[in-house]
Amino acid sequence: MLSAASTALLVIDMQRDFLDPRGYAAQAGLDIARLRQTIGPVQSLLATARSAGMRVLFTREGHRPDLCDCPPFKLERSRQAGATIGAPGPLGRLLVRGEYGHDLVDECTPLPGEQVIDKPGYSAFHQTDLDQILRAQGIQTLVVCGVTTEVCVNTSVRAATDLGYHCITVADACAASEAHLQQPALGMLLVEGGIFGEVQQCAEVLARIPPRLETRL
Repeated sequence: MLSAASTALLVIDMQRDFLDPRGYAAQAGLDIARLRQTIGPVQSLLATARSAGMRVLFTREGHRPDLCDCPPFKLERSRQAGATIGAPGPLGRLLVRGEYGHDLVDECTPLPGEQVIDKPGYSAFHQTDLDQILRAQGIQTLVVCGVTTEVCVNTSVRAATDLGYHCITVADACAASEAHLQQPALGMLLVEGGIFGEVQQCAEVLARIPPRLETRL
């Protein structure tokens, strides 16, 4: 059984720009239907984690309005993909902080007190204060879900492992941009007996979360 006091649910990039058919990912040609399949499992994790008193944190990938934190190669790559970061779109400027598309989908709205980490890169720890927040709260284990499995989820789990956190990646609460990438992205986390932690199905993780509210440390 997981300890609610030392475990946090980390929800990666469940944003309109990635999950809405009018957003960045759709314009870049990603399979939005695949990505949206994560919403139900993520909602289940949120409900159970909250009832158990676990800390919940969200990330959002995006850049400052002047794009000063967007590397030139990343900007050029997005242009070649047909979804230029900062360009106007139906949900506002693509992947720009403060725009409607940058925010989380309605199904994954944070509750008061739940922290949202804005990140300019793929890792949840790159140029953010996430590590400091987790350590101040006594977090040792991260339950990780969100999109995409092969990019921001994978990158965040690898960074977290290097920082000493134990990670549990929730396989069916994550989705890759292309179907054939899902299993390899998860499989790489499990090499050498789980070098980057555990990979479990949502039902398995839910069964490990205590059913009653624990007193936080």
